[in-house]
Amino acid sequence: MGQTITEKIFSEHVGREVKAGEIIRCDIDMVIGNDITTPISIRAFEESGATKLAKPDNFSIVMDHFIPAKDIASANQAKISREFAYKHDLKLFFDEKDMGIEHALLPEKGLVIPGDVIIGADSHTCTHGALGAFATGMGSTDLAFAMITGGNWFRVPESIKVIFSGKPGEHVYGKDLILEIIRQIGVDGALYQTLEFTGDTIQYLDMDDRFSLCNMAIEAGAKSGIVAVDDITKEFLKDKDLRDEPKYHYSDADAFYVKTIEIDVSKLSPIIAYPHLPSNGKSIEKAVSDNLAIDQVFIGSCTNGRLGDLRIAAKIVKGKRVARKTRMIVTPATQKILKQAEKEGLIDILIDAGAVVSNPTCGACLGGYMGILGDDEVCISTTNRNFVGRMGARSSKIYLANSAVAAASAIAGKIVDPREI
Repeated sequence: MGQTITEKIFSEHVGREVKAGEIIRCDIDMVIGNDITTPISIRAFEESGATKLAKPDNFSIVMDHFIPAKDIASANQAKISREFAYKHDLKLFFDEKDMGIEHALLPEKGLVIPGDVIIGADSHTCTHGALGAFATGMGSTDLAFAMITGGNWFRVPESIKVIFSGKPGEHVYGKDLILEIIRQIGVDGALYQTLEFTGDTIQYLDMDDRFSLCNMAIEAGAKSGIVAVDDITKEFLKDKDLRDEPKYHYSDADAFYVKTIEIDVSKLSPIIAYPHLPSNGKSIEKAVSDNLAIDQVFIGSCTNGRLGDLRIAAKIVKGKRVARKTRMIVTPATQKILKQAEKEGLIDILIDAGAVVSNPTCGACLGGYMGILGDDEVCISTTNRNFVGRMGARSSKIYLANSAVAAASAIAGKIVDPREI
């Protein structure tokens, strides 16, 4: 019996062949903390008596959730990470001077690469699987153990093979593909398993789409999502100052999968996840027929705050105006994305249409700041979760969608089909 790509990555790391279900101790290539979770890890690290990081050049702290600080509590929380970073002279410390949402910033900088084992104290660490790496979220004390030892314990996950076939239609993106998967299997359909995304459709997905796809694997309960390296991946990596030499792994033809899911993408319309679960997916046609008025549009996050998303949104709103009773918030995922969007004139187009453009931050996605919803307000968002109270008041409602649907809906003041704009 052959091996999956996930089994091969772990086998390479432990120096012997491993199979799904085995519990192994494994070195970690990149440990990722942020301004919310890292202070807990730092406390555990210091209470253990540790004085030195096991692998300081493989530990990054990205200040992305509440930075610049939204209040005194978040400022003091950030201070803990800053003082630790300065004390240990961390070279991979990213604050206001080099801002970005962690799961967009680190790939941009070449710090996560194919073949890596990556952990972060953030559930959407699985985003990095788009680069052919094993990446997963863990708890803050798990992060502390990795800071102290350079490794951690894993149960090698079984894999679900997802076969996408066909060319996506107009305004169908990686976000729609993963929302369709979650709609089919539910929020617990892949518990502690890897969603391995394959099929001829992959050739039509750029890296922005692939990051979105893997980002929301956790919303199906998956331990990770992964896409094997191809020419599109290599092109993305080409201009990066990579942290290390990439290692390419590919699943064997006779690898074992616990399940295979096949989806004809050519038949998909944009998918809208209704409140209050990412699995509550409906077609755009259903959403249009429901005549859903919206108060707020949010385009951003580690799911859909990349340059491609800003290009899509700007193309749709160019020469138009955001509806009178609707507000539109756009949050680029990194400073580099923001600068390139400015260079291409995208920011002017968005602002002229009536959008407000913020600094890179997780902000509104988790109900932190820069877009909190009030009582009974309705938002269409390109983020990854629409749980009760996720973006503000518990009575608010969040509809998840791709950037094209969000932008078109901002102009209409209700959820509309971007293919009809």
